[in-house]
Formats: sequence, structure tokens, C-alpha cells
Amino acid sequence: MKAEERLRDAPARTGLVAVPDATLKGNAAYETLRREIVSCRLLPGTRFTEAEVMERFELGKASCRIALQRLTQDGFVTSMPRHGYRIVPISVKDVDEVFALRSELEPLAARGAAGQVNRAQLERLEQACRQRIEVDVGNQIDFFLEANRSFHMAIAVASGNRRLCRTLSGLLDEMTRLVALGFGVQGVRPNIENDHTALIEHLVAGDAESAARVARRHVETFREMVLEKIIASLRDTAVIPAGLSRSPGDAR
Repeated sequence: MKAEERLRDAPARTGLVAVPDATLKGNAAYETLRREIVSCRLLPGTRFTEAEVMERFELGKASCRIALQRLTQDGFVTSMPRHGYRIVPISVKDVDEVFALRSELEPLAARGAAGQVNRAQLERLEQACRQRIEVDVGNQIDFFLEANRSFHMAIAVASGNRRLCRTLSGLLDEMTRLVALGFGVQGVRPNIENDHTALIEHLVAGDAESAARVARRHVETFREMVLEKIIASLRDTAVIPAGLSRSPGDAR
């Protein structure tokens, strides 16, 4: 039996259900477009057509439609009948809602994680948040956002609360888009000062209330920084042309 035949017939022999090739391609297209939207390389408010997406990202029609349908369900894209699609805009209200929830959930995670964290892991992620790589600001922000998300999720995981982890994971994904718009468009990198370091010390010491207090302060301080940058970015990108033109921070 040839290798191709073995791979094709493997699901039948193992009892697994084969995933259609069109679904796999659609999922890959979704991940690509979602990454571009969350990083604000495709700016909020941008209008585009299915044909433009297919051309820019070299997608087939079926894959493109699967991706756009999922992005619409996720709330990242809205469909405009006979006029294409639009990337959902970001507003000041979005900032308020995301950070209001974080200011409640992150102290809760810190309390649960006190005395349960891996110090070496958190310190490694803290250093990654501060590392400046020799690339453009857009990629520096991408690197910061991934390290920062991992830092906060490591604390949530240490709390042992799975529902909290799921909820906070979604909020941090939304925050990624807010930070990318605010700092990416303005061409600056976030500065988190020493909150992470202080948080690590309290968590390792098992001081739940001090850890929760620092976590809340960190979220509230970062909210003000993000809000300031987003207001500036919304002003600078108030008029967005139709079509998938590349944004200033696009590293593609």
C-alpha cells in the first residue's frame, strides 16, 4: 500500500473521522485573517470585498467564505449585503468593557495563584515582555503582546480555576486588538514599569491580598495608557479607505 493510500485510509482503520480538505483550508484561512485583524494590520473599520481577500491572501473562494463566516460569528467582521464586508470598529466603550472585566478577574486569579506559581516561568515571561528585538515597532508589539498574554495566563492557570482561564483568555485576545490599535498605529511600545516584578514577589510569597492589589493597579494603569493611545489612533485613522490597503505597521 502506498503512503498516500495509508494516510487516506488511516481514519477508516482507526475509527477517526477524516476532516475534509476544504475545512482544513478554511480553518487555515480563518487563522490567517484573524491574526491580521487582531494585530490591526487590517485596521478597524476597513471595508473590503471577498475578491480582495482572495487576492491579497491567495485564498480559494470556498476557504475565503468559511473564514469570513467564522470571523463574522466571532464579531470581528460584519457583512454588508451587496457591498462586501467591514472589520468591526473599536470604540472607547470597548476599552472600558474589556478593562472593567479584567480589573475584576485578574485580582481573582492572583488570589487563587498565590503560593502556587512557578517563579522561574513567570520571571522568564516577564523578561520576554521587556525584551526589545531588532525589528520594526509593529513586530516588537506583537512580541510584547504574546509574552504579556502568556504571563497573565500563567497566573490564571496557577489559580486552578478553569472557567476563569477560559474567560480571561478571551478578554486577553480582545485586549490584544486594543493594544495593537493604540500602540501599533502610534508606533510606540508599551511600558509596563515594575508591576509584573512586584506581582511575582507577592505570588511567590503566598500574599494573596497584596498580589490582588497589584494586579488591579496594573490593569487600571494599563487601561489609562491604552485609552490614551487608542483615542489618538482613532483620531489619526478616522478616515479609512475602502479595500485592504496595508496599514503603517504592516510587516508583511
